[in-house]
Amino acid sequence: MMRTLIGLLAGVAGFLVACEAVFRVLPVSTATMTGYYIDPYILGYPAVHQWTAATGWDLRNPQRLQGNNLGFLADRPHVRDPRAVALIGDSYVEASMLPPGDRPGAQLERMLADTRPVYAMGGPGSSLLDYAERVRYAYQQLDVRDFVILFEAGDMRQSVCGSGNVHAVCLSPDRLDLRMQTQPAPSTLKKVLRHSGLAQYVSGQIRADPARFVQSAFVRKVPDHAASLAGADTALPAPMGTLSEDRARMVDAVTAAFFARIAETAPDARLLILADGVRKPGDALAPGVAAERQRFLQNARNRGLTVLDGEPAYARHALSSNLSLAVGPYDGHLNSKGVELLMSLAADALR
Repeated sequence: MMRTLIGLLAGVAGFLVACEAVFRVLPVSTATMTGYYIDPYILGYPAVHQWTAATGWDLRNPQRLQGNNLGFLADRPHVRDPRAVALIGDSYVEASMLPPGDRPGAQLERMLADTRPVYAMGGPGSSLLDYAERVRYAYQQLDVRDFVILFEAGDMRQSVCGSGNVHAVCLSPDRLDLRMQTQPAPSTLKKVLRHSGLAQYVSGQIRADPARFVQSAFVRKVPDHAASLAGADTALPAPMGTLSEDRARMVDAVTAAFFARIAETAPDARLLILADGVRKPGDALAPGVAAERQRFLQNARNRGLTVLDGEPAYARHALSSNLSLAVGPYDGHLNSKGVELLMSLAADALR
């Protein structure tokens, strides 16, 4: 019996070692080592850190990536330069699935004829209130005065604590007051597993989470107010295209907090709001998201800001081409053509 058990364990160990060897050769996503390196409220990568990114179990769009001097995914170093333009947003700005020359920062800089450096300051998994912290940093530490905020339609609800898209700053779901919720430091086990190809494949490519599986198997979850604000609208009576009173109050609170933070920390900043949206006729945003998007954009216009809506440009493209503007059916981020359409709007305004 003992000999059988030892043989079984040896076989499992051998299989795991073989898998580890295979996944170290394949372009499996490697550890990003994210942390608060340059600022207590800005989550990023270590300076000049190199890592690999790929999508899905079959490792689509593999990219070898490297952070710049401040830990942002950008070929250009970010240094003090009042001529610079800071392009700020979430994974739509980082665009790690695209080749370097097709990413938003690189395209915008080319469209400006290389007359002004563009600092791409993307932060995957962040939202509007986190963008304000990057505006503060670029304004105070890099002397940047011109900012392009790439607004993604989900940025409103993702700014509520508990949405899963917060780097540091969010609004509480009940009182809608400002909270600082930085992400905890990784455990010792996680630090070790970061360097395992097999562990990275399981967690990064197929996104298996054993702890969550065990929790869901033995714990009954009851939806709370935070989840209802940060997630879907199925429990809300408001019809498509309209906002409930709670949702409208949330959008106005996020808007007010965003602009108040910028007025406090970057008073002379010039903001340009560049909005993603519906990509082609017949498509639609999730229930309620379109109305949240429109309310924020109108709030920004009412404050005198320049708002560039990408939807008309997308619609014009759809009239002349059937090609999608998404990376693929497995990834809704903008592809190089979609990025080009948005960045051309920003370039025209900046000129």
